[in-house]
Amino acid sequence: VIDFNPTDRIFNVLPMFHSFGLTAGTLLPLFSGIYTFHYPSPLHYQIVPEMVYTTNATILFGTNSFLAGYAKYADPYDFYSLRYVFAGAEKLYDSIRQQWLDKFGIRILEGYGATETSPVLTMNTPMFNKKGTVGKLLPGIEYKIKKIKGIAEGGELHVRGPNVFLGYYKADQPKKMQFCEDHSYNTGDIISMDEDGFVTIQGRSKRFAKVAGEMVSLTQIESYLVQKWPAYKHAVVTTPDESKGEKLILFTEHKMQKRELRTYLKSVGLTEIQCPKQIEVIHTIPLLGSGKVDYIALESQAKQSHT
Repeated sequence: VIDFNPTDRIFNVLPMFHSFGLTAGTLLPLFSGIYTFHYPSPLHYQIVPEMVYTTNATILFGTNSFLAGYAKYADPYDFYSLRYVFAGAEKLYDSIRQQWLDKFGIRILEGYGATETSPVLTMNTPMFNKKGTVGKLLPGIEYKIKKIKGIAEGGELHVRGPNVFLGYYKADQPKKMQFCEDHSYNTGDIISMDEDGFVTIQGRSKRFAKVAGEMVSLTQIESYLVQKWPAYKHAVVTTPDESKGEKLILFTEHKMQKRELRTYLKSVGLTEIQCPKQIEVIHTIPLLGSGKVDYIALESQAKQSHT
């Protein structure tokens, strides 16, 4: 679905310990006879754009966080040679997509996958591209969407195909392969699919909270916060609550008052239940090496503050 060829030059900043950096950034060019340049850290936001320019790279892989950092410091001419920029591993925000289009004239192609699927499942392409989606499923992938109680639109995505792993070796039986049911992998992601086959990620099943009996998407809340305050990072986690089951806690780099937050979220159509009850302003939202938000660290911090 993408015309990689030996005239391309891939610039890879993604770490090899992450499946995206290993398969797309390393193995793909090696098996395809494509020149590839590896840079050791994706966090060098001022250096990477210069190196892309110097190497005349035509393909760049990144995450939303990394691409946001490069756009902030890059000269508009640094990315003149790029013909493809692929985003994955985390949600691509509209503000970053538009910034790349306005500043560099580049349309970021967003995809989606998992380590267990080697790792790509869906991808936007130059021919089939729809803003706000992660594209269409790649050829040869079978799927089913399992309905989840309390979630009206879409469901949990299960996939099967030649790129999907067989199962896990787990600690309870370390020498035995525990195969997936029907050789189908449960991604744990809640998705919806339109009539043209474009997939939209609603959020992780673990990224939904049950507050007063209602299912609340933490990813949806975060996306609204990014729309309002795109210059800062925001993350919503939960802690147990005796009266309502779970309580929403917002970690943010932006100083805001609870009344300001509630007023804004209600103005975009969210309910009182979907408004975080606690705000923790921190200097920097912690990230994993892959560029994703370190929710485990934030959940641990939330539990400590809760106790």
